[in-house]
Amino acid sequence: MLEKIHGGQLIARALRNEGVDTLFTLTGGHIVPILDGCVLEGIRVVDVRHEQSAAHAAEAYTRLTGKLGVVAVTAGPGVTNTITGVMNAHYSSTPMLVLGGRHPVRQEHTGGLQEMDHPKLFASITRFADTAWETTRLADYISIAARHAFAGRGGPVFLDIPLDVQANTVPDSIVMPERYRAGTPMGADAKVITDVAALLASAERPVIFAGNGFRGGAGAAALVALAEALQAPAYVNSGARGAFRFGHPLLGNRARSQAFAGADLVLALGVDWDFRTGYGQKIAPEATVVQVDAEPSRIGWNRPAHHGIVAHPGRFAEQLAAAEGLAYADSQRPWTAELQSGEAAKLAAANAEADVESELVNAQFFGRTVADFFGMDSIVAVDGGDIVSTTAKWLQVSTAGHVLEPGPAGTLGTGPGFALAAQAVFPDKRVGIVFGDGGFGFNGMEFDTYVRLGLPVIGVVGNDGVWSNIKTFHKMFYPERLVASDLGRRPYHSVVEALGGYGELVTKPAELRPALDRAAASGLPALVNVHIDESMRMSSNYSG
Repeated sequence: MLEKIHGGQLIARALRNEGVDTLFTLTGGHIVPILDGCVLEGIRVVDVRHEQSAAHAAEAYTRLTGKLGVVAVTAGPGVTNTITGVMNAHYSSTPMLVLGGRHPVRQEHTGGLQEMDHPKLFASITRFADTAWETTRLADYISIAARHAFAGRGGPVFLDIPLDVQANTVPDSIVMPERYRAGTPMGADAKVITDVAALLASAERPVIFAGNGFRGGAGAAALVALAEALQAPAYVNSGARGAFRFGHPLLGNRARSQAFAGADLVLALGVDWDFRTGYGQKIAPEATVVQVDAEPSRIGWNRPAHHGIVAHPGRFAEQLAAAEGLAYADSQRPWTAELQSGEAAKLAAANAEADVESELVNAQFFGRTVADFFGMDSIVAVDGGDIVSTTAKWLQVSTAGHVLEPGPAGTLGTGPGFALAAQAVFPDKRVGIVFGDGGFGFNGMEFDTYVRLGLPVIGVVGNDGVWSNIKTFHKMFYPERLVASDLGRRPYHSVVEALGGYGELVTKPAELRPALDRAAASGLPALVNVHIDESMRMSSNYSG
């Protein structure tokens, strides 16, 4: 007689077949067989204090590894608590799988504990949302969900599984699905590559702008090689952040608007023309736009594409970098030198602002010091508004995807989950979170998770005691009736100390770097709470 396994183990086996080695969760009665299955199949279980953080961790896992991030949560409120994380992954086009517990089939429409029809909630923010009703088909359902998650640009998927479907046993002979989704990312035809290479070679003022499509570092080296061959300025956001080593002469940071206004050709690789990029309207009207995206509906969105190419941006960069005739003959383009001068001028202005003496820490000094502390080889999650926008321009992170920003959704509370996944995947790397004081309030209790699991994540809060971005906005409309915009300078570091981590308060500029060094030396999860000067106006919305 064949041995039997329960549905939870079959689920875990299917996840392992997909390459998953870590599952994020907050425990609950409706998912106990799934968790037990992970133990039996050798999948690491990382448990959090709020399901939103588990969902954010699953998204970051995908971004960092290129593999499917998975979160398992119990029915009802456990599932609904993941919606913000799923929404964030949806707008960032990040594949991830939410496994939801569900009431037993025999309790359908009886008012059982936490009975909900979950898939309907996820219809607008997932690529696939369904219920698995049959134990023998659980592995098949996992493969279907994964196929949808990685199709096109990619995105989140949801699958709920009734408790009795998880607990039922089946013969240990079910064959795992194979070759159920595309392997090599879709590239472009050879003629398309030749034509685009000719356009780039003939352009006098080309600009490369890369965003999504470089998940897990795919195509990052080719992106750099392409810029170097053309001696063209390059700008990055989203998953392409970090593709260029810090200080690379062709990497632009502060003069992107100047570059767009003067370019005669823009090569856009996985870029959204949304609010972060001025809806594409900052590009000179006469410039030629070559737009590459895995999602056909994004081609020409808000900005006409003279050459719209449906292909995986990372794969396209690899093809293009290998094309003949791209090399720029001289050592440097005058156009590139012009933009480098613009970058240098803006950097000098930011340094001058950082050097202004102030009683509290000013925002530019905060950004510069924090960035220098984390250096080039860390993974940094950013979770906030104005202070994150300022700090992002200073960050030195030099591996594609290792700046974990929320993306176009602008979600607060992403940082703790993102950093959790980063430290779990890369235990030997320095992992940090740059918080606004507003951002810390959402999921700051995950420092308990870090303490419990021995994960030395280092957080730093830019604490001005207000919802800075929104207070500024509110003042523009109703200056005499400000409400709900002040927080006070709370002792967030004491919370982390109470949980068993390291905490320190900084109120003077000279105290900041030594405090960060002490936090790192502690070997504990740490939070440095920095009182920054509200009167120092910071940058506008963070353009992830």
